[in-house]
Amino acid sequence: MKVVEKKKIWFSLSAAIIVLGLIMGMVQGFNLGIDFTGGTMMQIDLKKQVAVEEIKEVIKEFDLKADILHVGEEKHEIIIKTKKDLNSKDRQNVFEVLKEKYSLKDADFRQAEQFGPSIGKEIQNKAFLSVAIAAVGMLIYITLRFEFKFGASAIITLLHDILVVLAVFAIFRIPLNSSFVAAMLTIVGYSINDTIVVFDRIRENIKFMKKKNYDEIVDTSVNQTLTRSINTSLTTLVTITALYIFGVESIKAFALPLIAGTITGTYSSIFIASPIWASWKNWELRKGRYNAG
Repeated sequence: MKVVEKKKIWFSLSAAIIVLGLIMGMVQGFNLGIDFTGGTMMQIDLKKQVAVEEIKEVIKEFDLKADILHVGEEKHEIIIKTKKDLNSKDRQNVFEVLKEKYSLKDADFRQAEQFGPSIGKEIQNKAFLSVAIAAVGMLIYITLRFEFKFGASAIITLLHDILVVLAVFAIFRIPLNSSFVAAMLTIVGYSINDTIVVFDRIRENIKFMKKKNYDEIVDTSVNQTLTRSINTSLTTLVTITALYIFGVESIKAFALPLIAGTITGTYSSIFIASPIWASWKNWELRKGRYNAG
């Protein structure tokens, strides 16, 4: 497979998705979850496990557009999260409907609270800081283990992965919440692992393919690691997809960005990271020849 030869296709595809997503995000606004916007949280014991869709149907008259999570060992309790700021009377009205439907007592209304977007800002700040620290650490490690160009290419690829997943969420109006942030931090570690495997093979092949140019070395290295990358990702995807299909709402909120991130990370480690490195090396080579001439 000629990976570097078709790099303009891969780069253009990624750029198109990122630009489209960011434009839609800026025009329509990102679909921020309650963690970032603030709102109201209510915890209620229903005394039995009830499907989320059924609960939404029961309280649909309030138009809460709520996220509903099951909690507790037997999943009998639910947490209702809505972006709306509900006062004490509004919260009680919601509970009364559930109370009548499921024959509850007043004591089954466990707790309720309102919170602002400050928690979301703190999550964002800590996420940016975590990614920055991780990126610097990875850059230092890869530079020492390989070379700076490998490290810089890997960091650019990580940024690509985050932007692509963010763009996909913006295009399809999928809510961004704390689970998304946690999933992205997980993907940063997963994606770099795949990329390093390819880079390690490139480094080995440079020693034995001295008569080949950088494009040929990259193509050979990618093809040698392609089966491993695909099999590893498929195994991971099967597990995460099962979690998404059979998991509760809170698990689905975490699994969905993981699925998108795993696919993007696999794609970028094959079609983005190595072509960036090869293009950089070729530019450096041409520059050296030009200066020498």
